[in-house]
Amino acid sequence: MFLGHFAVALGAKKAAPEASLGTLVLAAQFADLLWPFFLLLGWEQVRIAPGITRVTPLDFVSFPYSHSLCAELLWGLGISIVNFALRRNTRAAMVLAACVPSHWVLDYVAHRPDMPLFPGGTRYGLGLWNSFPATLAAEFTLFAVGIAVYLSVTDAKDRIGKWALWSLLIFLPLVYIASLISPPPPSVQVIAVSALAMWLIVPWAAWADRHRSTSVP
Repeated sequence: MFLGHFAVALGAKKAAPEASLGTLVLAAQFADLLWPFFLLLGWEQVRIAPGITRVTPLDFVSFPYSHSLCAELLWGLGISIVNFALRRNTRAAMVLAACVPSHWVLDYVAHRPDMPLFPGGTRYGLGLWNSFPATLAAEFTLFAVGIAVYLSVTDAKDRIGKWALWSLLIFLPLVYIASLISPPPPSVQVIAVSALAMWLIVPWAAWADRHRSTSVP
């Protein structure tokens, strides 16, 4: 999934209003933020295989360190410990710990059976990506719900709080649609390098969130 992971970050603001949206995005998308580095290092592998699913031409051969459930649980624990050490907020730390492995759950629904429980273990997936209409419905429904929840608990303090947020919320589906209609990438290196751009979403989300107030006690 793509938009679904951002939906988790947006919705998690209600559970952890003290946490920055940037930090929540970091947690919910942590697996995909790590993945391009591991590809470039040769620790994980992907293959370009047009037609392997209706939605993506990528065959995720091996990504045990970024995308296995066990790894995501450990990454989540690490992020929560660091966040608690810096912020001393138990609720926010617990929400962040949950956001990281939420990535596995959503990918389990979307992917073909390539999602491992642990490195070297059996891989699972329900294959939502085999249906283009069902994938679009799931992604945009989750994204809409996430936006609705976030807007219900935050208000813009100024113009930046309004336009920085909405520019991000418009940009993400545009990028997603572009990825769906674009031809297959020319190489794995291009995939990895372009995926690194997702790191820019983290400070963008944090910037927008800093200019919004929360109405959750």
